[in-house]
Amino acid sequence: MTYVVTENCIKCKYMDCVEVCPVDCFYVGENMLVIHPDECIDCGVCEPECPAEAILPDSDDKATPWVELNRNYAQSWPNITRKGEPPADADEWKDKPGKRALLSPEPGKP
Repeated sequence: MTYVVTENCIKCKYMDCVEVCPVDCFYVGENMLVIHPDECIDCGVCEPECPAEAILPDSDDKATPWVELNRNYAQSWPNITRKGEPPADADEWKDKPGKRALLSPEPGKP
């Protein structure tokens, strides 16, 4: 099992999860984070830290469509080890559904 970042992170990207990750397995895109599944040690400390509730175990059916997306982007986006500033409008996007089409494939800045 591994943990997966899902749609709720898109345009929120709070990054509280990054601070608690003991193995630095988060990677940053322009408007979302992902978890590298081969680096995640399944400790679960990131899940309760996410204000957007965007992190789920890969065993959760809601996570299934996001497993490969996390794997793919973790291979091309930069690793992030410290919490940065979330977008200024993160709170406005926090609980909005249907954000998948807004995902930017561009890498973010660590």
